[in-house]
Amino acid sequence: MNTIEKFNEHVMATYGRLDIVLDKGQGRSAEAEDGKQYIDFGSGIGTNSLGYCDAEWADAVSAQAHAIQHTSNYYYTKVQADFADKLCTSTGYSKVFFGNSGAEANECAIKLARKYSFDKYGKEAERNIIITLVNSFHGRTIATLSATGQDVFHNYFFPFVPGFVNVEANNIDDLKAKLAENKGKVCAVMFEFVQGEGGVCPLTQEFVNAIFEECAKDDILTIADEVQTGIGRTGALLTSEIFGVKPNITTLAKGLAGGIPIGACLADEKCCDVLTKSTHGSTFGGNPLACAGGKVVLNRVTDPEFIAEINRKAEYFRKGLAEIDEVEGVDGLGLMIGVRLKTKKASDILMKCAENGLLILTAKDKLRFLPPLNISCEEIDQGLGILKKLLEE
Repeated sequence: MNTIEKFNEHVMATYGRLDIVLDKGQGRSAEAEDGKQYIDFGSGIGTNSLGYCDAEWADAVSAQAHAIQHTSNYYYTKVQADFADKLCTSTGYSKVFFGNSGAEANECAIKLARKYSFDKYGKEAERNIIITLVNSFHGRTIATLSATGQDVFHNYFFPFVPGFVNVEANNIDDLKAKLAENKGKVCAVMFEFVQGEGGVCPLTQEFVNAIFEECAKDDILTIADEVQTGIGRTGALLTSEIFGVKPNITTLAKGLAGGIPIGACLADEKCCDVLTKSTHGSTFGGNPLACAGGKVVLNRVTDPEFIAEINRKAEYFRKGLAEIDEVEGVDGLGLMIGVRLKTKKASDILMKCAENGLLILTAKDKLRFLPPLNISCEEIDQGLGILKKLLEE
């Protein structure tokens, strides 16, 4: 059997995979088993922040693997302490819980929010509802699926975890109505600043302001799911900086460790001590390899010049896209880009791009680009050249 046949023989078919066997990568290019080269505009769905096998990142992870690769959380490690210090200091949060994925980070946030109200208002208050947004995506565990405001992900897996109410994104009246309807029962509002899986749809400044204003009136926690938007992706370390707000809780994953599984739930001084001994845990959380990789990523994305470069290249990327006749519009923030097409189907273009050496993503009916944060303008030109040719055929 070849690699694909062997793969399909033994791995559950939960993904619609392309017939490409990626074997190695360097910088912003991947190489398949057959030697074909690909420019990567997807970076593992926004995970390879520094591209493939960045030298500094690879050296740090390799050195950590030669030191200690794992220990349970019965013990301390310096690499986790250093990483937590850098992450909290850089973001302005008080404490962090480490897991292994965005779903885990969001599960932690859900538990933290509910326990905050349980501790403060008592079990009898039943103050446990979390408001999330229509078209949101928070993960594929049962609880995070319950939080996700898209029916397309819900089929087959009933019953769901109760305690989630959906509000239309950017609809302030709906937000106020649902808060009033559930007054005294809401412990948190959870949202993405840009709905990634929902189609790269940003929230408006007015709606974000309304969330924080309404939550402040009734001691309701704010939870920002920055699993996809965080760590420089939108042109700031956290997208909350762009909107000028500070959520009580922010969740991170994807690009945080540069390609090694990680999740992080950051909490401010108001709720950072809510989760106490034995109330939460994760065997692999804070894994030394992930922390070592994360330190390199953080050092890079906390450099103001690096962030300035992200914004410069994002503007360059968007300008190039806008010059393509088939492009109806460009959505998103920074290097989190959604492209509306006039006549062509995004799924068809994804397949054609792959055939022509360009790896891209889709979200709903849009093309989606999440390139490595250190992609060059020359590489953007190369990829856009392929895309333009296919869109104009």
